[in-house]
Amino acid sequence: MTLPLDSNLAALTLGKLAAELPGASAVLRRHQLDCCADAGLPLDTAAGRAGCDVDAVVAELARLTEPPPAMPAETDALIEWILQRFHATHRSDLAELEQALQRVEAAHGAHPGLPAGLGKLLRTIAANLESHMQREEQVLFPIMQAGGHPMIVNPINMMRLEHDDHTLHIAKLVALTGDFTPPPDACGTWRALYTGLAKLVADLREHIRVENEVLFPRF
Repeated sequence: MTLPLDSNLAALTLGKLAAELPGASAVLRRHQLDCCADAGLPLDTAAGRAGCDVDAVVAELARLTEPPPAMPAETDALIEWILQRFHATHRSDLAELEQALQRVEAAHGAHPGLPAGLGKLLRTIAANLESHMQREEQVLFPIMQAGGHPMIVNPINMMRLEHDDHTLHIAKLVALTGDFTPPPDACGTWRALYTGLAKLVADLREHIRVENEVLFPRF
């Protein structure tokens, strides 16, 4: 779930922001706002109590609702767009998700609703994706930007196979979390974790689609 673009962010509770706006929990935490302990407080009230600038918080949160830049048509520009839209985003999101997961595991490790193996699966996804992106950045994309090569089909085929592996991991993640449905008594951080995981999956699916269907067929 995502918030409408015209939401009055200052009037929304910390819990709602964390649960429905991917990336909001990291913004709140940077401003010393606790989406668990103060989940029921509106942002403006919580910011006032914490002594932080609510307008600055709202401005950061509003940027999270902005749509990403449109996909360019030219190949070199498309590659740069992929690097920013997906590679940089995945790295940032995965770092935040790891922190959120550690907090949830520390606070709710014995909760029956916390899926066994979630941490291991997320770390496997992160490691595999990082390795995949590095090979694209260091090998495949430079060849493409140089105009291609008769043997480029080999790294492309390897990337396609790894995309298939990512898709399998996505399916496992969706199944393990019940399609990212937290238990009714889940705290704000847990809900934010699942919201972030859902965003990661949506972004990764689109990343795979763009490369498989738009970029790779050009070579």
